[in-house]
Amino acid sequence: KKIISLFQRDSGGNRQVFNEIVPGAEWVTLGEGVASRKWDGTSCLYQGGQLFKRYDAKRADNAPPEFIPADEPDPENKHYMGWLPVGSGPADVWHRAGLAWAIDNNMDLRDGTYELVGDGVQGNAEGGVTRLERHGAVQMEGFPRTFETIRDYFTRFPTIEGVVFWRNPMDQDCDKVKCKAKDFGVKRT
Repeated sequence: KKIISLFQRDSGGNRQVFNEIVPGAEWVTLGEGVASRKWDGTSCLYQGGQLFKRYDAKRADNAPPEFIPADEPDPENKHYMGWLPVGSGPADVWHRAGLAWAIDNNMDLRDGTYELVGDGVQGNAEGGVTRLERHGAVQMEGFPRTFETIRDYFTRFPTIEGVVFWRNPMDQDCDKVKCKAKDFGVKRT
């Protein structure tokens, strides 16, 4: 499901955020929830022993029969996000490699969402081998929660894409709020 941002965005200008909280994200600034690392890759679903890749059906009437919806169609842009089973074709080679890495490294593959990162994914923004990273697993204790302190953190540590705050880290369907370094004009190094 789409994750809201912590701060409002200047949608008519530089697309960066400014110091105004998005409605529904106030709980983050009140100290609720846990921060976890946001990975720069592509989202996957592992369910019932099978890996699924993220898929945008563009419109509800365009979804293939094996499509599993993740959310309702977006009322503004009509995108319909969901999941398709990872197959044996060339388009899914990196997904299969990430799953093989997880199995070879005895990863605790529980049902839930993961980020496929590494070689062959998003220009290898996260570096390293192709692998799956479980969403919410890399928690960032004491992560700042104000506009200025978050901006300063990303400026000091420009190697991560961002963070996702989980209201209840034990529940993958809980409220989540994201904050990305590029939203503050910080480029990753």
